[in-house]
Amino acid sequence: MRVLNVNVILDPVFGGGTAERTYQMSKALVRAGAECTILTTDLGLTDERVKSLEGVDVVALPCVIKRFYVVRYSWARLKALVSDVDVIHMMGHWSMLNVLAYFLARRTGTPYVICPAGELSLFGRSRWIKQLFNLVIGNRIVRNATGYVAVTGDEVPAFQRYGVNPEQITVIANGINEADFQSADEPLFAKQVGIDAEPFILFMGRLNPIKGPDLLLKAFITIADRFSDYHLVFAGPDGGMLAALQDEVNEAGLSHRVHFAGYVGGEDKASAYREAAFLAIPSRQEAMSIVVLEAGITGTPVLITDQCGFDDVESAGGGIVVEANASGLEAGLRTLLEQPDALHAMGARLKDMVKQDYTWELIGKRHLALFQVMLSNSGAGQAYRS
Repeated sequence: MRVLNVNVILDPVFGGGTAERTYQMSKALVRAGAECTILTTDLGLTDERVKSLEGVDVVALPCVIKRFYVVRYSWARLKALVSDVDVIHMMGHWSMLNVLAYFLARRTGTPYVICPAGELSLFGRSRWIKQLFNLVIGNRIVRNATGYVAVTGDEVPAFQRYGVNPEQITVIANGINEADFQSADEPLFAKQVGIDAEPFILFMGRLNPIKGPDLLLKAFITIADRFSDYHLVFAGPDGGMLAALQDEVNEAGLSHRVHFAGYVGGEDKASAYREAAFLAIPSRQEAMSIVVLEAGITGTPVLITDQCGFDDVESAGGGIVVEANASGLEAGLRTLLEQPDALHAMGARLKDMVKQDYTWELIGKRHLALFQVMLSNSGAGQAYRS
């Protein structure tokens, strides 16, 4: 089977969860025997990133307007690319690259599946631009798809608001590759950020309002005196909030206990998870948090909001779920910090859940099964090569 994965950015620093999902899914599809190509932009795309996609072809279009991901392209070249695949998989929603893929799919009769990964809701900046996008083309892209993928069942209502029948939606979660999270035995991360032997709470993600770092900081400031041994580490690139967060830390007199590590990747990322007391995910909105899986595969428990699309964490005993506000996070911090001896067992239970249900080997096969059903139902099944 020949699959074209479409995502505007593969940059691991600023691409977020959709970039990671596209990257890992593409490698998993190749390991499962499919042929896979990624159509993306050149934003933040390094030679190292491309080389690590062994067996996956990457077509990176020059991005000429970064704000809206407007690309320079050859219609003939893209049409040839789309004509040569069996199915198109589009990540995200607010994307000019998806618009191009949509028109090419309609022109060539190639079936396509949409995985918006939480982007169908009108959240964040430029709401009127998003409304205009939907009015002009976005609604049609969603409604005319051959298949739909939700990363969590909580995303189904968002599809329904676009007129999609829930029976057409397949829930395929994010995945994780355990081999990517090996770290040195000696603690390295804490020392790098200026922590000696004290325990710390970890935030991993962009410093952006949707990720809620301000909510976590407010909650931590409230309980800082009660749990004076603990530090808080923000690991992730600036998404527009770094200066304001630093000002709030300085005003609270906690600059010696709140640390901003910037983007963390590779072995340092694995070490950060393993050394943390627990991971806190204060997101205001998220389809399904990949960092839950990253923490889980390293045996680190989590504190998440009820907007992360991963309430199963609590039922599995791998962490707790709270309301997506400062008071909810404050209560969650108190609950976990008051039972430090229970954190290791919570992390172990979360790891068991992740290894059982969320490896990329399983997730890749679920995608292939969906694509095969799509092709069979669309009458295109005879054309693809298994």
